[in-house]
Amino acid sequence: MTNKEVSSAMWRSSLGAVVAVQLILVVVTAQLSARALQAQGSPEKRTMASQSTFHCNIKALNPVERTEQKQLTERLIAARKEIVETEKGYEFQFDPSTVSLAELARWVAAEGKCCPFFDFHIDLERAGSLLCLRLTGEDGIKPFIRSEFKVHAK
Repeated sequence: MTNKEVSSAMWRSSLGAVVAVQLILVVVTAQLSARALQAQGSPEKRTMASQSTFHCNIKALNPVERTEQKQLTERLIAARKEIVETEKGYEFQFDPSTVSLAELARWVAAEGKCCPFFDFHIDLERAGSLLCLRLTGEDGIKPFIRSEFKVHAK
């Protein structure tokens, strides 16, 4: 194979991985939406939800999953190249040679179970040389993100 053919094959393989991660995110988002609708079913549950907007559900993950999620969260925090404040949250930028797309997708899938109030956005940019995770949500989410993900206010 020529270098051009190898490069083309690698690009197609990377593109396939991106599509697979996007499909996983679509499924996870659909599951989280269904759970949110179920939780809003009774007036009692709706009142509780409106009184406490940003509280993690620690029972959403079993003890092993919680430990793994905590370790992966700490790894992602340590591996961030850049933090960009956005209008509705923060974007964390990673080098794909340090943090894989699959790791980021796994983190989002687990985090979405315990923190369904987040909106997650994963982007692979600059011809695959930049991996971004954007966390957004309702008004007031920024202080929560700063606290939970060790973001220093400017």
